[in-house]
Amino acid sequence: MARKFHVLIEQDEDGGYIGKVPEIQGCLSQGDTLDELMKNIKEAIELCLEVEQKEKTKINEGNITFVGIQEITI
Repeated sequence: MARKFHVLIEQDEDGGYIGKVPEIQGCLSQGDTLDELMKNIKEAIELCLEVEQKEKTKINEGNITFVGIQEITI
């Protein structure tokens, strides 16, 4: 069964990209381009799921519900 995850993407000071998966604690990756980031983050998610299966633990996706991004100016 396919599982869906969200990827929060930031651009660092060097122009590279950092992706974080809020549903999986500690799951992140980076890439020089968005395409490279998405390839790398997919591999990171797959590794996290593999560890989940091997250790017979459960990634608790139900605890986090992605709502959206808001920008605030102060």
